[in-house]
Amino acid sequence: MTGSLPGFIDVVRNLNSPALLEDNVITQAKAAGKRMIFYGDETWVKLFPQHFVEYDGTTSFFVSDYTEVDDNVTRHLDKVLKREDWDVLILHYLGLDHIGHISGPSSPLIGHKLSEMDNVLMKIHTSLLSEERENLSPNLLVLCGDHGMSETGSHGASSMEEVNTPLILISSAFERKPGDIRHPKHVQQTDLAATLAIGLGLPIPENSVGSLLFPSIEGRPVREQLRFLHLNAVQLSKLLQENVPSYKKEPGFEQFKMAERLHGNWIRLYLEENTSEVLFNLGTKVRRQYLDALRTLSLSLSRQVAQYDIYSMLVGTVMVLEVLTLLLLSIPQALSSKAELEIPLWSPVFSLLFYLMFLVLSALHVIVCTSAESSCYFCGLSWLTAGGVMVLISALLCAVVSALAKMFASGKLLSKNPAHPNSRWSELDVVILLGTMGHVLSLGASSFIEEEHQTWYFLVNTLCLALCHEIYRNCFLGDDCEPRRCSHRERGFVNTAPALQDGSIGHDELEPHRASKSPTSLNTLRGWEKWMAMASPWVILTCCRLLRSLNQTGVQWAHRPDLGHWLTSSDHKAELSVLAALSLIMIFALVQRRCSLTSKVAMALGLLGVYCYRAAIGNVLFPWQRDSKDISKGLIEARFVHVFVLGILFTGTKDLLKSQVIAADFTIKTVGLWEIYSGLVLLAALLFRPHNLPVLVFSLLIQTIMTKFIWKPLRHDAAEITVMHYWFGQAFFYFQGNSNNIATVDISAGFVGLDTYVEVPAVFLTAFATFAGPVLWASHLVSFLSSETSSGSALSHACFCYALICSFPVSAYIILVTSLRYHLFIWSVFSPKLLYEGMHILITAAICVFFTAMDQTNTKS
Repeated sequence: MTGSLPGFIDVVRNLNSPALLEDNVITQAKAAGKRMIFYGDETWVKLFPQHFVEYDGTTSFFVSDYTEVDDNVTRHLDKVLKREDWDVLILHYLGLDHIGHISGPSSPLIGHKLSEMDNVLMKIHTSLLSEERENLSPNLLVLCGDHGMSETGSHGASSMEEVNTPLILISSAFERKPGDIRHPKHVQQTDLAATLAIGLGLPIPENSVGSLLFPSIEGRPVREQLRFLHLNAVQLSKLLQENVPSYKKEPGFEQFKMAERLHGNWIRLYLEENTSEVLFNLGTKVRRQYLDALRTLSLSLSRQVAQYDIYSMLVGTVMVLEVLTLLLLSIPQALSSKAELEIPLWSPVFSLLFYLMFLVLSALHVIVCTSAESSCYFCGLSWLTAGGVMVLISALLCAVVSALAKMFASGKLLSKNPAHPNSRWSELDVVILLGTMGHVLSLGASSFIEEEHQTWYFLVNTLCLALCHEIYRNCFLGDDCEPRRCSHRERGFVNTAPALQDGSIGHDELEPHRASKSPTSLNTLRGWEKWMAMASPWVILTCCRLLRSLNQTGVQWAHRPDLGHWLTSSDHKAELSVLAALSLIMIFALVQRRCSLTSKVAMALGLLGVYCYRAAIGNVLFPWQRDSKDISKGLIEARFVHVFVLGILFTGTKDLLKSQVIAADFTIKTVGLWEIYSGLVLLAALLFRPHNLPVLVFSLLIQTIMTKFIWKPLRHDAAEITVMHYWFGQAFFYFQGNSNNIATVDISAGFVGLDTYVEVPAVFLTAFATFAGPVLWASHLVSFLSSETSSGSALSHACFCYALICSFPVSAYIILVTSLRYHLFIWSVFSPKLLYEGMHILITAAICVFFTAMDQTNTKS
């Protein structure tokens, strides 16, 4: 309605739309006295409050409802079409969009919904035609969609199916000759506002960058055509003058001035009542000149729409650069036996540097903000807030300089253990570091972001091969032949419980990654356990390869058929049902082993409820069912599962709190953390689509294999285990079928068990379903470290490493997006990726803060 190009931030604003203050067609219509009626998506009511004389809004985010949202619109039609007290009627149907989110464009519900919409359209068109016979005044019926639909049923902006949508204008005012066949033309969505404004006799919105759709006026006399085109050109030229200082040199402005001069010549001939062929030819030339000018002006304005606040962006970039440098300097400390970064800041030299930087930045801020011609966000802040930012920048700079000075002075950049200068990084450490750095560097290319799943698939496969090399070396070469084994024995898991009770052990011996179990190695494994340890990397590689075939993701190959498409087709519902049942049984077998009896019963009933929920909504079948004819929303079944999820989480939290009171009872704490983890697994099983349940099964299976046959026997330290969990968590994010495209977010997961739109639980469930892979692997990390150590410093070390490895790509990516702000794919590729990374680090921070706080109660780290 504004005719302007949206920004990526509008994705967030959709969640709670504020009133639209920008000039738009609806506001202009109200100012002109037009009586408008609206039925449908309540977003319109929020954007245009008090604009409609009558309205009835429905919640657009409750995607599980695809019937009542449309029935609530249609029920008003018979009454309102008989009335003559309105000028504009806006109907926004939601059912087709909701069906796409629920089951995709191949759903059998799509055909029924299209037939329903066809009947609605016929009713409206018939009523308008009968009204025209009485009033002899033409009406205009506009049929359009606000977005398209991807192969998965969602929508973003990265494929033609998502951004292409029909636009049909129907009116008896459009003269059509018999046999006049017109082929569809591609137009911009921004052109609609200008066309509607001129058609309703309203001013074009001042920020509109669209051009008039000429086919809508080509049946009018030439004089009116030129007048409409001139109005549009004047509006675009004014907008160009406001945004481009050198507007006179723009090709579109020059074409507009030429068209104006020719238009003046045509008017003079017209006033002379000259009806010769000269007048017709000149009118055709003027019309063509206007259309060329409109096209060029619209293109120029679309390029200029992204106006950036350079000074504020520079301030933010400096802060992020300083934080990024500190993160880089923290990597050796994160991988060492002590997860700490000591930065002395109180020396006179650093104090002097701090004051000098603060004075320089303050002076620069005063100069920029007093001489800037345009508005600046940072200059608009209060002086106290701006001063706080200057203090932060100065302090961060001193911290960076201090850390660099200390590092160069000690000369121990590559030493993992400061107490042992000869303790260097192992081959596995190098693989982990190079893989993490390589992933960050790959984010500079749009293709690597669109196909980021390939990067993580490659990294986890490489990690498995590196672990295979390490296992075989330990098995066949022995302890004395490899310093790598000796270093692991030196920094491996040892029994610290007696030392903690005795209190006589030194600080260097209480390393944060040591555990409460006696040291073991692959040489101590006998029989099938040793063979399983040798085969475990290949089993994990096989699982990852199978998961890659389940969901095609990314952009280039997303359209290709995969196992998920085959399973979700209506012809293979029986196979999907068997797979879902087996997956739920496997989930119970893998999770229940460390739960209490109460939690085991709750888990079994909850997983049974998951299958019942999917059967209720028609995804799977019961053995005694041939076809799921009675389809419901599954509210009772989903809420049944929610009860058991909350019960398991409550039981786990109770055990955690109990372990804080009974500090010596280490078992209660371990069971409590595992029960919280199992509650999250049950919630993921409920929210995952049935064909994605194998993703959850393989995740649990890989965690079990790596725990028993890799992490414990090889005695990896906390930092290495943390990075492995992070890598697999990222890989399983893509194994779910997710990508860096907004369209792959499964919105329907946020409404499982809800009968209306409730913002907080809907957002939480959607976020959890999207990031279930990283969340479950992070939760497993906490549970594993807590079960292997009686010292909370291991968990603190892991949280430090996990937060570091998550923060590093985010900090680097913020700088990257800033530098690539004029890139062609800044809104469709880079900005969505930044949103995903921001959500990931928020979830990670919440997990780290919660579990570290729980652990700090009875442990001093």
